Amino acid sequence: MTFLPPQTRIGSLMSVLIGAVTRDRADLATPVKAAFQAVPRHLFIPARALVCADGDETVIDRDTDPDAWWSAVYSAEPIVTQLDDGATTIGQGDGGYTSSSSAPGTVANFLELLNPAPGHRILEVGTGTGWTAALLCHLLGEHGSLTSIEVDAAIAEQAAKNLGEAGAHPHLLVGDGAEGCLDRAPFDRVHVTCGIHTLPYAWIEQCRPGAVIVAPYCPGFGANHALQLTVLPDGTAQGGFPGFASYMMMRSQRTTYPPKPDAASLHQQSTRVDPRTIACAPPGATLAIAALTGLHLRTKKQDGGRFKAWLTNPADPAERAMIAWRPGDEVYPVVQVGERPVWDEAVDAYFRWVRSGRPGRTRFGMTVTPDGHSIWLDAPDNVLRRT
Repeated sequence: MTFLPPQTRIGSLMSVLIGAVTRDRADLATPVKAAFQAVPRHLFIPARALVCADGDETVIDRDTDPDAWWSAVYSAEPIVTQLDDGATTIGQGDGGYTSSSSAPGTVANFLELLNPAPGHRILEVGTGTGWTAALLCHLLGEHGSLTSIEVDAAIAEQAAKNLGEAGAHPHLLVGDGAEGCLDRAPFDRVHVTCGIHTLPYAWIEQCRPGAVIVAPYCPGFGANHALQLTVLPDGTAQGGFPGFASYMMMRSQRTTYPPKPDAASLHQQSTRVDPRTIACAPPGATLAIAALTGLHLRTKKQDGGRFKAWLTNPADPAERAMIAWRPGDEVYPVVQVGERPVWDEAVDAYFRWVRSGRPGRTRFGMTVTPDGHSIWLDAPDNVLRRT
C-alpha cells in the first residue's frame, strides 16, 4: 500500500496547516510562513503516533487509516512520537509523553521569538523528530550553521533519516543539550525545545553578546511560559516571558516525587482558601508564586467534582502538603508533611500578587548569571527571588 498522496494534495494539506497556524495570527512573519511552506511536516511523523486534541488521545496509523493520518499530520495539533523514553509502544499501552512533534502554532511562535537570520549560527537543544531543525535550516540559508543536540540516541537516529529525506543537513549530536556544544560556538541563537526549570549557564557562555535564547520555562507551578533572553556583554542574560509555552521536560531536569509519607509525619490542618484559587490562578499569579516560594504544584480532578492539589519543595521533597476540595465544603483539609508550611507560603504569595495589582506574566522578567537566575517584577532591581 502506498501512503504518499498526489503532490497536489500535499500542497493543499500544507495550506490547511498554514491556515490553522495563522487563523488567530494573520501577522505571522513572512520568513517563518515560507519555511512552513517549504518543509513538509509529514516527512517527520512516524507511521504510528498519538494525536492529542481537546484533551483526547487518538492513535493514528498511516497503514490502516491513511486519511486520518494525513489529516492529523497537517492539523494544528501536537503529535506524540514516543512514550516512556521508548519503553512503551504507541498503541499498545498508556505511557508518559517523552517526545513529540510540537503544535505548529507553538513552533511558529518560538521561531518568531528566536528571529533567526540567514548566516546565523544556531544551537538547537532537542532535535526530536527533526522538523524544527529543518525549518531552521531553511531560515538560515546556505551560509548559516545549525547544531542540533538530542539526548535520546534512537530519536536522534530517526531524526537524521527524516532530515536527510527532507534535504536538510544540520550538524547533529547525541548528548545532554544542557552542556551545549563549545566546539561549535559562538552562537547567535539558542533554540530550546524541551522544558527547563533552570537555564544552564553553558548556553550563555557559548553565545556572543546580543544573542537570543528562546526556551520553555516550566517553573513547576501552574502555567508554563515562553522565555526570551538576550545575552549581554557582561556575560549575563536578561529578558521576559512573552507568552505561553508547554514542552516536555529536559530529561536531566525532570521532577521526581517522593514516596507516600509515614502516617506519623502527617500534620492535619485546614484552610478557608479554596485550593482552586491558588492552583488555577492566572499565569502572572502562578509565575509570582513559583518565584516567591520555589514550590512545585500538581493537581488532579477526581470523580464527583472533587479536586486535589499537592505542593512540594523540590529542594527537600519531604516538605509538602496536600489540599482537597469537595462540593459543599466551607473549610478544606490540608495535610502537611514536614515543618515547612508550604500551603501557607503559597497562599501568602498569591495575596502578595493580588496586592501588587495582579500583574500579568509580561511584567515579569528573568536575569541569568553564572551564579543562578533571578525573577523580577517590572525592573531587574525589583527581585522576587534568586536561585
